[in-house]
Order: sequence, then structure tokens, then C-alpha cells
Amino acid sequence: MPLYPLTFQPIFKERVWGGRRLAELYGKQLPPDVPIGESWEVTDRPEGVSVITNGPLAGKDLHWLMEHHAAEMLGPAKSQDGRFPLLVKLLDAQDDLSLQVHPPAHVAASLKGEPKTEMWYVAQATPEALIYVGLKNGVTKEEFERKVRDGSVADCFHRHTIQTGDAMFLPSGRVHAIGAGSVLFEIQQNSDTTYRVFDWNRVGLDGKPRDLHIEQAMASIDFNDFEPAKMTASNSSSSSLSRRSLVDHELFSVDHLSLPPKSSLPLEHKGPLVVAATQNSVTLHSAGQPVHLSAGKFTVIPASVSEVTLQTSEMTGAGVLVAEAR
Repeated sequence: MPLYPLTFQPIFKERVWGGRRLAELYGKQLPPDVPIGESWEVTDRPEGVSVITNGPLAGKDLHWLMEHHAAEMLGPAKSQDGRFPLLVKLLDAQDDLSLQVHPPAHVAASLKGEPKTEMWYVAQATPEALIYVGLKNGVTKEEFERKVRDGSVADCFHRHTIQTGDAMFLPSGRVHAIGAGSVLFEIQQNSDTTYRVFDWNRVGLDGKPRDLHIEQAMASIDFNDFEPAKMTASNSSSSSLSRRSLVDHELFSVDHLSLPPKSSLPLEHKGPLVVAATQNSVTLHSAGQPVHLSAGKFTVIPASVSEVTLQTSEMTGAGVLVAEAR
């Protein structure tokens, strides 16, 4: 049976810094009375595998597809140890996340972790929202280590205020954190290794301080990574189609499309695509399998699905993220 554009059931993750914005913004059916920080939208992890919700394969999961249809799913893209190469999330940061780092490939194995390169796209942000990314100019490893010990390491982090449409690339080894007051789309290498260097002296959901990973973090941080620039929101007119390249990396590429009303755009690809609506709604047409994506909804287009077109309504345009695994 030929594959087709696939939709999946989100997997919700309770986090001490989470909230309820994913229900308010995107109609996610969150479990009641708990702070949800992450919605895993496309995942092939031991701790969570996406289940298909549409078409003849409904009820099967993404790992089953990788076991039985890897060539059709991936094309020339590489798997992550036999699993789908991308992990895609929505994040609701209603409190500051920990100051953290993910290990680069050259040290991950020695630390018994997985490398993790990722990117953020800002879907919504309060006027005070910010991100911590990279080191302030001139911060040395010795100063960083000293400030870890005295509890002031946040002073070492470079900060950006953010607004809707901003984006940030985070190669493994780059220190970072999301500040309170934002909702983000996160596209990343299939990994879940995080080393915390500071967690704001708070307790976790169990009432105990969350673990820090100072030794692993110090081995992972790129201490030559000073004040990286964010990608600022586009000011393109809503009446014209625009494509903004956010990431062009050996692991994946990410573009943001601004589609005006009554537009139709073919998508060309070699590897699998993850397509998500960031604003309003769009319909994806392919081989008689239309998929309607409202804001906050995702689909995976297998590499073997060749003809794919995005279409907007006569009344409204749409914002769309398109990520291709490599």
C-alpha cells in the first residue's frame, strides 16, 4: 500500500514550567489540572511514539512505519539509530526553563548521551518574553564555572527579547533556555539528552530540587559561542507569498512560508517533510488524501509521496513551517 501524508495523536508532557496555553491557542485536549509544558507532535522515542490518526494506517505508530517502510519514509535521509530522525514539539513556557546544554556529537557517546541540535520558532510571546542563548562576550570557562558555584551563572548567558515570528537555531553545545511567557514550535534531532547547569533554585513536580548535571554540561558547552543572533520576524506583506529559510543544516532544513489567501504552492522534497500550520489554516493535497491543518496541527509527508500542494482558502492566508529531514 502506498504511503500518504500522516497525522498523529499528540503526546502531552507535564512540566513544572508548563501551563495551559496549548489548549487555549490550539484546542489541544490537555489532561485536566496539570501544567503541560510539551506536546510531542512527531516522535519516535522509547518514552513516546506517535500513533497515526488518519487513513488506512490509523492505529499504527511511527516506529512501526520505520520498521516496515523505512525506505519509503526516509528516501535519502538518515535514520536516528533506526528511528525517525526528527522530534517535533510544541512548548508552553509559562515559567523559565532551566539553563541547559545538549551534548555535541564528539562528546555525547563518552557522556552516555545523545547529541541534540534543534531550532525554535516563536508562535506567541508576551512583551517581556525572552530567550537565553549562547554566552555573553568575553565569558570564560573559569568565570562560568565560578558563577555556577555561587548561583549567578545566569549572568553569563546572552539574552534576546522575542516576538511572534522570531526563530533561533541551537546547535548542540550552545547553552540556552526559554524564558517565561512564550509558546514555541521546536524541531530537533531525535534526542532527549539535556544537561542542566542551573534551575532557578526551584523544586520539581515531586517537591524536590531537580537534578543538575554540572560535569556533563561543562564537557558539552561551546565556550567560544558568543552572543548568537536570532532570526527576526519577517515583515513581508500578507498579500504576497514569501519563503524564509530558518535552518539549512546537515541534519534538517526548516523554512517558514507566508501564504496569502487563494494561494496554491507545490512542495518539492527528497526526504520526509514535517509540515505545521503556525497561523490560520492550510489544506495539503496529495494523491487524493487532503489533510486540513489548523494552527498547531502537524503532518508528516513520507519521502515516497511525490506530489504535494499547499492551498489556502479564499478568505485567509496562512503561516506554515516546513522541515525536511536529511
